[in-house]
Amino acid sequence: MRRSTGSHRGRAVVLAAVAALGAGLLSGCADDGDDGSAGSSGGGDSKGKTVVTVGTYGVMGFKQAGLYDEYTKLHPNIKIEENVIDPASNYYPQLLTHLGSGSGLADIQAVEVGNINEVTTTQADKFVDLSKADGVKKGNFLDWKWAQATAKDGKTIGLGTDVGPMAICYRKDLFQQAGLPTDRDAVSKLWAGDWQKYLNAGKDYAKKAPGGAAFLDSAGGLFNAAVSGGSEVYYDKSGKPIYKDNPAVKKAWKLATDASASKLSAGLQEFTKPWQQALANGKFATASCPAWMLGQIKEYAGDKYNGKWDVAAAPKPANWGGSFLSVPQAAKNKDEAVKLATWLTAPEQQAKLFEKQASFPSAQAAYDLPQVADAKLPYFNNAPIGKIFSEAAKDSPTQVLGPKDAVIKQNFVDVGLLQVDQQGKSAAEGWKAAIKTNDNALDQ
Repeated sequence: MRRSTGSHRGRAVVLAAVAALGAGLLSGCADDGDDGSAGSSGGGDSKGKTVVTVGTYGVMGFKQAGLYDEYTKLHPNIKIEENVIDPASNYYPQLLTHLGSGSGLADIQAVEVGNINEVTTTQADKFVDLSKADGVKKGNFLDWKWAQATAKDGKTIGLGTDVGPMAICYRKDLFQQAGLPTDRDAVSKLWAGDWQKYLNAGKDYAKKAPGGAAFLDSAGGLFNAAVSGGSEVYYDKSGKPIYKDNPAVKKAWKLATDASASKLSAGLQEFTKPWQQALANGKFATASCPAWMLGQIKEYAGDKYNGKWDVAAAPKPANWGGSFLSVPQAAKNKDEAVKLATWLTAPEQQAKLFEKQASFPSAQAAYDLPQVADAKLPYFNNAPIGKIFSEAAKDSPTQVLGPKDAVIKQNFVDVGLLQVDQQGKSAAEGWKAAIKTNDNALDQ
């Protein structure tokens, strides 16, 4: 559901559309909280209740889905206050500052997947080991999601909220006009097992491309999708940066730059105004589609394309995005925070969050619950999104993450590929610019 530019784009940007996913799946979106610091005085309010504070970046959906209200009805002695940091890019630096001083922390702090490795490797001692909390079952979560928040000493400092399993969203009507199959199973078979087959389908599409609509939205989106299916991407298991030499990164780069050179890409930067307008005007036929992307497409494509979009399996299983809930050791109400974090991330609550906010569960135990297993989206031609994304999530690899994972990916997309896709630079020039920017980032 979202992401920072590196792992899923900024949560505040991406999730703004998710509440509109609609038609039996999602409810409307309310204000998620006040702008401000993640800190809180903690303690009790004037009525003697224990105030548990939750620090988030952008809309995470707990309030909108009614989970806070449900919890406080079950625990009338608890009051929940959520403090939201927008823009989301301000959140993590503030969290590190508060961790360093040991003050100003919320009782529960959200951590985005692009930052989770840095937290587990450099800040783990400042968080509660949630693997020991009552009611937490490791087996409820996807193995790779649990591993992402687990330090080398076995301490698990975050419980997964959501993940971003990968699919491909496509316009059925444009595929039909271009002479390609439109049935989602047949479309999935076009590129099953190989991202190159996806580009090959694009070249077939381009021969009869209707109305000037490009095959895919952006080279950056394709790069993120392809590279997110690898186990070792920007760092190896020892923690060494390998982004310069990793064959998986170079392969994803070649795919993305080939798409640009072949004029298969619309040359857009995802989540920007031009990208939103291109959706509204039907200017591309496919997009790499982690679960949270569905809300973006429906929001900006609008009623004009209701039923014309569909969802097929991605060439390979991959994950793009996700978040965690953590409890700092310095939390004012640590025991109550652990109970709330455990409850919010339990399979039953994750299923409710998916039903209301399209936040795809990281708890695999939720996949058999009806809210997930039977989920379909009328806007996307009644695509069985629960089934499609569950299978992708289960098959996604355990990815090695490094402390600057999000920054590195962002620079490949927003520095290197943007020069290729929009400015006409060569693949070699774009690569050189991305590597230089990443080298500088890691030297800081």
